[in-house]
Formats: sequence, C-alpha cells, structure tokens
Amino acid sequence: MAAAHPDRLAIRAAVLSQQLIRPGGLWQQIRVVEVTGSTNADLLAQAAAGAAGGRVLVAEAQTAGRGRLGRRWVSPPGTSLAFSVLLRPYDLPPARRPWIPLLAGVAVASALRSRAAVDACLKWPNDVLVGGAKLAGILAEQHRDAVVVGVGINVTVRREDLPVPTATSLLLETAAGMDTAAGMDTAAGMDTAAGLDRAELLAAVLRELERWYLAETAARDADESGLRAEYLRRCATVGRRVRVELPGGRSITGVAADVDAGGRLVVRTPAGITPVSAGDVVHVR
Repeated sequence: MAAAHPDRLAIRAAVLSQQLIRPGGLWQQIRVVEVTGSTNADLLAQAAAGAAGGRVLVAEAQTAGRGRLGRRWVSPPGTSLAFSVLLRPYDLPPARRPWIPLLAGVAVASALRSRAAVDACLKWPNDVLVGGAKLAGILAEQHRDAVVVGVGINVTVRREDLPVPTATSLLLETAAGMDTAAGMDTAAGMDTAAGLDRAELLAAVLRELERWYLAETAARDADESGLRAEYLRRCATVGRRVRVELPGGRSITGVAADVDAGGRLVVRTPAGITPVSAGDVVHVR
C-alpha cells in the first residue's frame, strides 16, 4: 500500500478550531498532541484543576490508552482517531448523565455512516460495530460535576495490529466492501481507506456530538430530544439474545428488550425483567 503524504494525514488543531469553535457552541478549545499516556487521564486531571467544559484533546498516539473494565487500547501512531472531550453537564441531572456515553455512540455511528459510508451500529453501552466487529469504543469517566468522554476509532489499523480478533478497522471494512461490491482487489480498498481524511472524520464526530449534546441538555429527557429513539434505531443489541456480565462476577442471560429512559439496558430473563445500568454485553448467537 502506498503511504499517504504525512500532511494529508495530519490533524491540525488550528483548522479544527476554525471549523468548530463558534459563539454559543459547545467546543471552546481543541488541542492535538503527538503522544500522551491517555487523553482521558489528561482531561480528568484538567477537570480536577477546574478546567471549563468544551475542551477537546486529540492524540496521534497513546501509550496508556484504556477502555472499559481497565482494558488497554493501543494502536500504531497515525492509524486511529484517539480523542477525549471534557463536558460539564450542569443542565443534566445525575439520573440523565448515563445517556452521555450513549449519545457519544450515536454521534460516532452517524459520522462514520456519513463520512466513511459504513453500516455502523451500536452495541450497548458503548461499542460501535460494523458487520458485528468492533470498529470504535467509548469510555466515559466522571470527576465530580465533570464528565470526560474518550473515543477510539480504528481507521487504518491492519489486521495484525488489532487488539482482539473481534475488532475491525475502516481500512479492513473498506477493502472488504470494495472487493465484494466492485470486484476490486484488497490493495485498492486499502488505498481508499488510507486516503480517508481523519481530520474530516473527527470534525464530523465533534459536530454530531455537539448537536446531540445541545439537544439533550435543552430537553426534558432523552425522548423529547429524540436521542432515545435514535439510539434504539441504531442499536444492534435490542432484540438480541444476550449474556450480560455484571459487576461482582454475576451474569444474566435473556433477550435485550429495550433501553429505558435512564439509558439502562432492559433484559427479559426467565426470572423476569432486569434493568442493567452497567455490564459487559455478549451478543449470543
């Protein structure tokens, strides 16, 4: 695969700031760094020091990136989008804040569909899937009244560099799609994926995040904002038989029936209806 020119791949804070920072908007500061341990950890430290909301931190490489349940998230430099945003959701009562990572999932899936033309869907609570494989992950962490949301999207990660066999990347999905739909070879698909402008994809995600966040904070609940309906429309978990690994080592198995007004997954089991606020979901075939 021919290497793209570095300038084509660069994510420039000044350009993103010009596009996305506006009076009355959500985003107030956008920074891009070559490498850091974890963008989430950096913004949590800034939140603890009193930083205002609306900050975006992007890293070309993370040395200590992490996902849910303490899992590591590492990829070769320049092959992914790894960024975090700092929010201070004063207008959202604590009972509605579980919708923030779900909102981020909607934003990521929408941006991937529009910019990368992939059939992105959501796995509760915070994975973005394409063809049943994980393309992106989301981690939300809270410090007092601040919420930091981290997003990792595999863009040009090769199969041998993926963290688990059940993951995928835009490079692999584009190659497979072109090969199947147009009879083109895998290398042609990889060249197409490598030419995807990560900065444009990032800008699309941030625009969607802003749109849904402002709608949610202005509404009485996730039904009025339209967020719950949109999440359910994109969710691949609801309607599926699932096993949910719960905190403490317990698990339940049943059919994912709904996502309720509080963002909880509603699982119908032989013992009855169980709402789940936190857990690791496995789609049972």
